Amino acid sequence: MDLKDWKTWALFSVTLGLAPFFPEPHIWGKLKWIAGGANGMQLMDWGDALMHGTPWIGLVVTLALHFKRK
Repeated sequence: MDLKDWKTWALFSVTLGLAPFFPEPHIWGKLKWIAGGANGMQLMDWGDALMHGTPWIGLVVTLALHFKRK
């Protein structure tokens, strides 16, 4: 598996990046919490945001590098 492949990052983003899906994607809830000032966030919440956000960061970086090469 080549981690530079955008399809792999897209799969990671849709699965780990969005899980759990209901009532809203987990990363979306974390981003709203951070945008609201992150009041009450503990170290575990920051780690959770990092874990769910990493696939999205990888996808954006990979796509940017892909389009930069073209």
